[in-house]
Amino acid sequence: MPQKNKLSLSVQYPDPRLKDIVTRPQLRRWVQAALLAPAELTLRFVDAEEGRSLNRDYRGKDYATNVLTFAYSADQDDDFGGGEAEDDGVTRADIIFCTDVLQREAVEQRKSVEEHTAHLVVHGVLHAQGYDHEDDEEAAEMENLEIEILEVLGWPNPYADR
Repeated sequence: MPQKNKLSLSVQYPDPRLKDIVTRPQLRRWVQAALLAPAELTLRFVDAEEGRSLNRDYRGKDYATNVLTFAYSADQDDDFGGGEAEDDGVTRADIIFCTDVLQREAVEQRKSVEEHTAHLVVHGVLHAQGYDHEDDEEAAEMENLEIEILEVLGWPNPYADR
């Protein structure tokens, strides 16, 4: 059995709609499955207004998106003004989930909120560790890793047609 990486995890629910559906123990399990190194992460569930504001202010896109990852590790190409990061091998990031978008997408994709959240958590944690999907090769690598991690967690391929 692979050794678990050390994890300091903070979970915030300023938008409390998913607090009883997506619990801290579930989130910890999903994050841990996607960790490739020790990490200090904050997961924050927000409403559409905060999600839109963050996406607009930090990415120049005036709409709420499902997940935003603000990575602060020293080896990250930090577009979000995180400042100087320690180079101690610890992944540091804030991962923001927009509840409105997450719930809408789950319905559109015929998934449970838990299943879709698990996928977005894995996706966000991989972003925090430097994975991206800016080109086809990067996207394929990241998607394949997501599929493998979610399979270990007992979830189906999130990219398969249903």
